[in-house]
Amino acid sequence: MAVIPYNEADVKLLARLMRAEAEGEGRLGMLMVGNVGVNRVAAKCLDFKDVNSIDRMVNQRPGGFEATQKGYFYQKARGSEIALARKVIKGGKYHPASSSLWFFKPQGNCPGQWYNQSNAGRFKSHCFYQPSQSDCPQIF
Repeated sequence: MAVIPYNEADVKLLARLMRAEAEGEGRLGMLMVGNVGVNRVAAKCLDFKDVNSIDRMVNQRPGGFEATQKGYFYQKARGSEIALARKVIKGGKYHPASSSLWFFKPQGNCPGQWYNQSNAGRFKSHCFYQPSQSDCPQIF
């Protein structure tokens, strides 16, 4: 059962986002990007109060994903990426992104906080940040 509303176009859109943001981080890295995206749709808090669909999440401005501004994002999703997108839409959670709403790639170590959000951990080159449970209970 899905944790957020979706249609087939949404699955492919999320799959393209996951690949464009984290293909170099492997399957697990792409799953974590998917977690962040699904969390943003489910959150109904902070910067994501009006983000109620995968399309709105992917195309959010300001505060959206940088990859949507690159040509690679617009290539067709592959079957393997679509399968990964389905996993996160159906509720798969992958630490440290399981309750994260943000991630970024720092030059060095992960800061303890980023825009007042706590560091949930690092995977390869990306640091993941989550809100407090009291700020965004829907994603915990």
